[in-house]
Amino acid sequence: MKTIGLLGGMSWQSTTSYYQAINQGVSQALGGLHSAKICLVSVDFAQIEALQHQGRWDETAVLLTQAAQSVQAGGADFLMICTNTMHKVAAQVESGISIPLLHIADATAQVLQQDGITTVGLLGTQFTMQQGFYKDRLRDKFGVQVLVPSETQQQDVHRVIYEQLCHGIIKQSARERYLSIIDDLYRQGAQAVILGCTEIALLVEQEHTDVPLYDTTQIHAQMAVTLALEDDK
Repeated sequence: MKTIGLLGGMSWQSTTSYYQAINQGVSQALGGLHSAKICLVSVDFAQIEALQHQGRWDETAVLLTQAAQSVQAGGADFLMICTNTMHKVAAQVESGISIPLLHIADATAQVLQQDGITTVGLLGTQFTMQQGFYKDRLRDKFGVQVLVPSETQQQDVHRVIYEQLCHGIIKQSARERYLSIIDDLYRQGAQAVILGCTEIALLVEQEHTDVPLYDTTQIHAQMAVTLALEDDK
């Protein structure tokens, strides 16, 4: 079994979901008392969040690269950044380590392709919804067209993530707002919607809507399990 490297803490709420999903996946695959071999380094998200909103992405890249190097030094065979937004600096992080980086957008796009999804809605932080590092990768590398909410809707989604979900706060009013936005994306032509922030699945689950949802945390975690166990089959 390979050792899975996790770069977490962004936020710690969703990193716990990663840890649980990966261990559940290994347990289901191998049975008995098996659990995942994991090396986790968790950063202080307050520092990262401040730099995000100041547009100081190069500084976030330095911090995450240093953390990733610690994950590698701990014996990880590959790295996962446990957040969608910080894949904005994935290339810089990857250039600072010698182990592979399992990109969350690639993992998600591969599942979309398998399911025949060619047009998808995207929910996430405003950074993820507005900037090209995520949308363009889906389009250019995998041929998946991406629809995003209106500016006002993006603001609402972003605010709930940082003011509620990152603190573990779940409100029905926020869920209803998200479901309304999901319905709008579906009416605009999205065949499905990506939950493109690792905290969103804490609020919205498939049982809440008939629109197909793609939970990036679960998809990323499952791909990690598959990669970790590929030599054990």
